[in-house]
Amino acid sequence: MRRLSATGEMAMIRLRRLISAAAVLLLFNAAPPAASADSNPAAGTLTRADRDAIRAVIEEQLEAFRRDDAEAAFGLAAPGIQHTFVTPERFMIMVRRGYRQVYRPSVVEFRELRHVEDVGPVQSVYFEGQDGDAVMALYPMERQPDGSWRINGCHLVESSERRV
Repeated sequence: MRRLSATGEMAMIRLRRLISAAAVLLLFNAAPPAASADSNPAAGTLTRADRDAIRAVIEEQLEAFRRDDAEAAFGLAAPGIQHTFVTPERFMIMVRRGYRQVYRPSVVEFRELRHVEDVGPVQSVYFEGQDGDAVMALYPMERQPDGSWRINGCHLVESSERRV
């Protein structure tokens, strides 16, 4: 098997990200907002504590990006993401190259949290980058065996929306 150049690898990463984002976006738009355990005690609902913890994990990772703290940012990623990138340094290279608006945002607004079938909770976050480009980031979240939450990806979708 022939190894791809760095440019080819980045193109493949972008293609995979585009396909994943399209699939998550379709599922996200079809899914109702995640039910609260307070209003619906059925299995699979999120408690207020879950919702707060999910938001806190994403905020912690954004703060780690702001500090350029690769280890802290990488530590908030789900095990599958960590396995893919192997080291905090590789993870940060990917973030800097492919997630400008998330890495150095000028605007961050948390939006809906939805439960997507076969994915789990997906938090949407609106970002504007330093250059004014806007994206909606969809964060699939993964509950860990200890009950904590980790980020299981970040799918960017271009947004024509602008903050007023």
